[in-house]
Amino acid sequence: MIQSSRMADASNSRTRVIGIDPGLNFTGYGVIESQGSVATLVEAGLIRLPPSRGDNLPARLESLFGELQEVLKELRPEAMCVEEVYSHADYPRTAILMGHARGVICLAARLAGIPVRSFSAKRVKQSVTGNGNASKLQVQRAVQHYFSLQKTPHPPDVADALAVALCYISGIRGAQFWIRS
Repeated sequence: MIQSSRMADASNSRTRVIGIDPGLNFTGYGVIESQGSVATLVEAGLIRLPPSRGDNLPARLESLFGELQEVLKELRPEAMCVEEVYSHADYPRTAILMGHARGVICLAARLAGIPVRSFSAKRVKQSVTGNGNASKLQVQRAVQHYFSLQKTPHPPDVADALAVALCYISGIRGAQFWIRS
């Protein structure tokens, strides 16, 4: 888990949002709190799922659902943002499997009464780096820099989740978070 604190302007209302980078091996999450144009890192981490064994997809999805419910209950975000599933013509099965994970994530949010917004990877990258075609490393470095972290968030799923949350905050606050690296 990554934790950080940054003082925010007390004159603006706070918004707590969770960003999710869906996956069936690792699902990254990042919770940030925004006040004005300043976002504070609350917590970030990974939900690790059992390894794939051919017929255990329902059990893996149940694990994802249960772990995410715990995170939502503990951290109480007001909104959730999820990176959209990227579909590649050569790997349609991957998109289908990721759709299962995304569905479970959306269901957990719905049952917790949390609204969900989706963003394309290109939009997220544009929001945090200024380049819609940025590499994973560039996203990691932008997130590291914004939150003044000692190291880049690792694995990249954590940085991606934080970047999705920053994208959401920048959209509702009209803030500019990206840093050219």
